[in-house]
Amino acid sequence: MDMQATMMEKLIETIVGAIEDKKGKNIVSLDLSGFDGAICSHFVVCSADSTTQVAAIAAGIEEKVLETLGEKLWRIEGQQNAVWIAMDYVDVVVHIFQTELRDFYRLEELWADAPMKRYEYEA
Repeated sequence: MDMQATMMEKLIETIVGAIEDKKGKNIVSLDLSGFDGAICSHFVVCSADSTTQVAAIAAGIEEKVLETLGEKLWRIEGQQNAVWIAMDYVDVVVHIFQTELRDFYRLEELWADAPMKRYEYEA
């Protein structure tokens, strides 16, 4: 595996760990690297029960990625209302949804052909 792929895996692993730390639910990663025109190579998607939890997960990811990998967040959208926060780490974009909104947008269905990995942990 090349260096960039290894760094990408570490980034995804760190993001997923931060989501688990804040009790995020239904965590999946989608590999978009095989799609022409995809805005990044991976999505990480999770759900949260409240705007407070959405914001806490985003803060936890930003802190843990910086602390563990020294990597800074490139852009973040949605912090104002915290019903859906998108965090851009260039190659990996994290989507933190309030559960009802995730059910409404069904992001995974838009990328149904993408290889998906589900993360299961004991809540």
